[in-house]
Amino acid sequence: MAWSDTPLARELGVRLPVIQAPMAGGPSTPRLAAAVSAAGGLGSIAGAMLAPDQLRAAIAELRSLTGAPFAVNLFAPQPPPRTDRVAEWSILTGVPLAERPPPPSFDDQLDVVVSERVPVFSFTFGIPPLAGVDAVILGTATTVAEAVALEKAGVTAVVAQGFEAGGHRGTFDRPVDRSLIGTLALVPQVVDAVSVPVVASGGIMDGRGIAAALMLGAQGVQLGTAFLRCPEAGTSEAHRRAVGEETTVTRVLTGRHARAVRTPLVDRLEASTVEPPDYPLPRYLSPDPPMLAGQAGGLSRALPAADLMATLASETTALLP
Repeated sequence: MAWSDTPLARELGVRLPVIQAPMAGGPSTPRLAAAVSAAGGLGSIAGAMLAPDQLRAAIAELRSLTGAPFAVNLFAPQPPPRTDRVAEWSILTGVPLAERPPPPSFDDQLDVVVSERVPVFSFTFGIPPLAGVDAVILGTATTVAEAVALEKAGVTAVVAQGFEAGGHRGTFDRPVDRSLIGTLALVPQVVDAVSVPVVASGGIMDGRGIAAALMLGAQGVQLGTAFLRCPEAGTSEAHRRAVGEETTVTRVLTGRHARAVRTPLVDRLEASTVEPPDYPLPRYLSPDPPMLAGQAGGLSRALPAADLMATLASETTALLP
């Protein structure tokens, strides 16, 4: 059996068990998701920051480009942010306070996922209500306990997010500082703890990483940073140039722990010792958008998504015929 023919790949309806991670805030685009799906993987729409009409439009755009399966990702509902530290943070960052529309309703976003009959639904930051979702369901875990909870909730597969991964930590059952487990250690423990398929995420950039994840028992992989430099991605030029630089896990960019490129702004905000406002308010009070990226960004390649997918497949085949 070929390395790519895993039970999860068959469940997803893809030729290659390679998932493009949802990267909210710009890098994920319908074009990128469509290109990955058309190349045999599973492209993802990062829907968490999109209003329902925007999410519906993104799904329509992707479907106009490919008929292949794809995923839509949402954040599990979070408590409303408190605003008690906003004024102090605004002074610190130099970004004036401005009236902003309320964040999208999770229920309204999920209604779009259901009504559009999205083939794969993924989520992070917890366990949302899943009743009525007729799709392959992927939930994010950063610990074994979270993976077990996701299986009990009825997910089709668990995405095991290692400490190396770029973007927000998906931790939901304990403080983040007690869930900083590397991919190499996390994946086999999750594989042993649950009966559903496991997707490895964090630090995987090439065929070597894919082969290693599969040898650890994963049935698929999820890559985000590897796609940041693809022309189809909405990554800013500054962000593209910064991929591969030192990263850190910090709350100062969005109010929630996330791995991002360490910049002078991050250093200044952390050195202030001022407690950032609740997620997602710091994002709107920052002079620069966060440059989320993983620890292995130095291995990224500026290739069209289809070429990158073909390269990943050939690299993995050379190691796992």
